[in-house]
Amino acid sequence: MAAPATPRPSLILPRASSHSHSQPSAGGLTSDRVTASNRRRGDFVFVVNPSGANGRTGKQWKQLLPHLRTRLADQCNICECITSGPSHAIDVTREAIKDGADAVIAVGGDGTLHEVVNGFFWKGSPVCALDRGPDHSTALGLIPLGTGSDFARTFGWTNDPRDAIDRIVRGVKSKLDIGVMESPNREPHFFVNVADIHLSAKAGYFASMYKRFGNLCYVFGALRAFWGHNNGDMRIKVNGGEWRTVHKVTALCIGNAKYFGGGMKITPTADPFSGNLEVVILQHFKWYDFLLKLHRLYGGTHLSVNGVSSIRVQSIEVAEVTASGGIFVQSDGEHFGFLPTKFSVLPGAVDCFC
Repeated sequence: MAAPATPRPSLILPRASSHSHSQPSAGGLTSDRVTASNRRRGDFVFVVNPSGANGRTGKQWKQLLPHLRTRLADQCNICECITSGPSHAIDVTREAIKDGADAVIAVGGDGTLHEVVNGFFWKGSPVCALDRGPDHSTALGLIPLGTGSDFARTFGWTNDPRDAIDRIVRGVKSKLDIGVMESPNREPHFFVNVADIHLSAKAGYFASMYKRFGNLCYVFGALRAFWGHNNGDMRIKVNGGEWRTVHKVTALCIGNAKYFGGGMKITPTADPFSGNLEVVILQHFKWYDFLLKLHRLYGGTHLSVNGVSSIRVQSIEVAEVTASGGIFVQSDGEHFGFLPTKFSVLPGAVDCFC
C-alpha cells in the first residue's frame, strides 16, 4: 500500500524573482516555481511545527527565516513545510525523501524530530528516493525551537537556532543510530532519544496534556502518574537470550541518547553512534525516592543508587509477568501503547548533521 498522499512542501526561492508567482497547493500551502537548474542544487526541506512551545516555534521561525536564507540560499533550495497537525511531519518527510531531498530538517522540539525520524521509514524499511539512484541518501537535521530539546542536550548543543544553522551550513554528517520498537499487531516505530516503560511513560503521557505550561508539564505529568502507581514484575529477554524476571520495576528506560523529560539524564552512558542501547532499570522506588534522588537523575549520577541497574544491549524484549495490558510505553515523549514490546537498534541508519 502506498504512503498517504500529503501536500508538497512550499518552495522558497533563494532570491526574489519578478517572474515567479505562488499558487495555493492542495494542503493550503504555497509553492514558488523553481527552475530545473535550481532543482539540481538539491532541496533542503524544513519541517516546521508552528504550534510548538505554545506557538513560539512558529513566531521564532518567521524571525529566523531571513537569516536562514542569507546563510543557505546560495547552496540549496530552501523548502518550507508548515505542519498542520499530528503525523503530518511523518508524511511530509516520506514524500520529501521519495522526491530526492538532500536533507530534511526538523524545526521544533523533540516531538517534531520524532515524527521526522519516523518519516525516514515506511513499514519498517528505509524510505528511498525514487529517481536518485541507490547511493543517494537524505540527511537529518534539527533546529531546536520547541518545548523540549533533549536530543540537542546529548551533544551539548546550545538552544540558539543560529548555531544549528551553522551546523547545517558546515555540512558535517555522522551515521546516527536509530531505536526501533515493535509490538504485536503494530508496525515498527522509531526513536532517537529514549523509550521508556511504566511510571516514566505514564508521566510522559500525562505531561502531554500540560504542554501549555512549558517544562512544568513534566512535573504535572509526574504528579498525576504517581497517583495509584504500583511497581510491577516484568520479564525481559536481552539480545535474544533467555527470559528472566525483574521484580518491582518502577521504570525501565531504553536510551539511544542520554536525556528525556526536559533534561533528565536518565541513560547517562548512552551513545547514539555506538550501535548499542543503554537500558536503565529502576526498582522498588517510592514517590519520596524521586524527591530525594531527583538531583541525581538530572545529573546522571544515579547508576550507583540502590535499586538502579544498567546494561548495554542490541535488543531487549519486555513483557509483564502477569499480563494486565496497562503498562504504558512511550518513546521520545510520545505515547506508543502498552507492553509487550521489543526494542532494538539500527546502527548508523541515518546521516545526521552534527
